[in-house]
Amino acid sequence: MASIRKEISIAAEPADVWDAVRDVGNIHVRLVPGFVTDCRLEGDDRIVTFANGLVVREPIVDIDDDQRRLAWAAVAEQFRHYNASVQVFAEGADRTRLVWIADLLPNELEETVQSMIEQGLAVMKQTLER
Repeated sequence: MASIRKEISIAAEPADVWDAVRDVGNIHVRLVPGFVTDCRLEGDDRIVTFANGLVVREPIVDIDDDQRRLAWAAVAEQFRHYNASVQVFAEGADRTRLVWIADLLPNELEETVQSMIEQGLAVMKQTLER
């Protein structure tokens, strides 16, 4: 199983970063605009449309306000397995470390998914530091 772990430092208050991350139905507006072009909720799932045209159903597994951790899965034809989480850590009052972890099968998708995560993190950082 491929396992990807990426983290970034964001010049923004941890509470503000977490508020945007936990707003799971509005990531296309508050978190990764342009990278995600549409997001809508259907029950406990979000349907995410990426700028590259990929559409993925993402069941939300957990929103943990105490740990500031969001976990989700992805249901798409290309994945046999996909689960991910984003966790927000304080680095002082006005700085945040965000950690994104994804585990997936088949392994051959690791490079593609890693590239998308890196793009998403870059947009996230730019958006949250505004």
